[in-house]
Amino acid sequence: MVAVVAAAAGIVAGLLAGPVAGVAAAVYAAVTAGFWQRHREARARLRARDRALDALAALAADLRAGLPPQVARSAVATLIDAVPLVRDRVAAAAHVADRTGAPLADLLDRLEVDLRGLERVRLTAAAHAAGTRATAALLAALPLAGIGVGYGMGADPVHVLLHTRPGAGCVAVAVLLQLAGLGWTGRLSRVGGTPR
Repeated sequence: MVAVVAAAAGIVAGLLAGPVAGVAAAVYAAVTAGFWQRHREARARLRARDRALDALAALAADLRAGLPPQVARSAVATLIDAVPLVRDRVAAAAHVADRTGAPLADLLDRLEVDLRGLERVRLTAAAHAAGTRATAALLAALPLAGIGVGYGMGADPVHVLLHTRPGAGCVAVAVLLQLAGLGWTGRLSRVGGTPR
């Protein structure tokens, strides 16, 4: 999908404003599409984790109600298995319960509390990193302000950038610096150790 969006943006911009605009548009479209794709995937993982934790609580309740473990597990298996961390920990809890005779429902309750605590820590870390991401977005938009200032001074910066060799060089350097800055900021604001 990212490649299709980048190619389409590059072709359209290239036909309308020339090859420099086409390359720059393709790069920026790829970065933007990649961001939105990662954002959608992260939201889907978050929803899957929430559903898995709710299923874990339901599994513990079903076991307390007297359902056999296999029957109770089969009712929520797809939700729990969608999140490898939850799936693996439930399997470990079942193994511990089998080996020690500990009530599986109690182990699952403790597991749910632990995993919800991990989720709160992850959300707190993401909130602390939000300022870094907002700064990166602002810095990524600054070149547009520079172009606006150029027009305000009576120049034609878009023509210079897109249709002269020095302008094309400036565009290439600006795109590379922005990509490096966005990558660096992404590393700084990435929430480490996020469970899948």
